[in-house]
Amino acid sequence: MKKYISGKILLAMIIIAPALFVHGCDKQEKCGCDGDVLFSLTFDTFSPVDYSEIYVGGEGAVMSFRIGYDTYTFCNPVEMYEVYKKLNPDHQIKIAGDVFWDCQYVSSASQSSYYYYYYKYYNIRVTDMKSHLYGK
Repeated sequence: MKKYISGKILLAMIIIAPALFVHGCDKQEKCGCDGDVLFSLTFDTFSPVDYSEIYVGGEGAVMSFRIGYDTYTFCNPVEMYEVYKKLNPDHQIKIAGDVFWDCQYVSSASQSSYYYYYYKYYNIRVTDMKSHLYGK
């Protein structure tokens, strides 16, 4: 009888013990423009980019810019294209908005390559853009 009870206790411990040590899994951040915000760019914390460094394709259907090795693709290019056209092309541009992981980048980066360690791709929902006279 004692052996039978200790066997049940041992079996219960084998089943319950892993549950005690597993703390759950971390929630993976949602990618894309409707995903989880990674960080925000503000006029105060973000260095301006040259007007000519903002890529515009298809009459504003696609807009993006690079900072170092990182590429930011606009979530709302059509809306921001109108703002962009009004900016002074001789000035630098300050950009503000919320930044998300680009879904294609997330899928490709999971293949684990050094390329994805250095070159990151983000989506940005731009909330504002303004001219910035260099040095002022």
